[in-house]
Amino acid sequence: MSPLAETAGLLADRTRAAFCQALLDGRAWTAGELARHAGVRPSTASEQLSRLIEGGLLSEERQGRHRYVRLAGPEAAVLIETLAAYASDAPRPRNLRQSVQVSAEARARTCYDHLAGQLGGALADAMISRSLVADDSGLAVTPTGRTWLANALGYEHPASSRRPLVRSCLDWTERRPHLAGALGAALCATALERQWVRRVGSGRAVKVTPLGSQVLRELLGVEV
Repeated sequence: MSPLAETAGLLADRTRAAFCQALLDGRAWTAGELARHAGVRPSTASEQLSRLIEGGLLSEERQGRHRYVRLAGPEAAVLIETLAAYASDAPRPRNLRQSVQVSAEARARTCYDHLAGQLGGALADAMISRSLVADDSGLAVTPTGRTWLANALGYEHPASSRRPLVRSCLDWTERRPHLAGALGAALCATALERQWVRRVGSGRAVKVTPLGSQVLRELLGVEV
């Protein structure tokens, strides 16, 4: 079996797909937490997680008796988010709680370690319109953009880094790209650290704070 077929097979199972989508929040989960999230027995979760780890989509960390798993890296996150965007429309929420969660994630959420949803799209548009990022033939950070990153976020991309400074990630709710790569990660980390956005509950949704609304307007002209 080809590597492509093997990877596709890993995500063809509903339980494994649910695990991977939950882990797009960028955090480490225990097997028990993922079992409850997907509504399966712990033994089933353990078996399916082992397959995802062996297939290279997840990595495992152990602390004492606890076993934590997370996505193997940005490449795995981009793959899962892109497949979700190409999938058919998501099923309708079954109750008010699910409806609120879906609406919140569509407005603003984390996609592994960068920002997505309507907020992610607005940030991408703003950075391109201000010539911080060029999209002539693929995305690239301009010299002006590098200066902006250093001044506004205090980030300088290491020359030795293997991670691209910017890359596109197809947004599964907006059905258009948002910004990933080191730039997207730096923007998301700074926004959380400086409380421009805060997490909503334990999911992927984030909410722009009043401070964040002011800062994003001043930095990028984004109206939230």
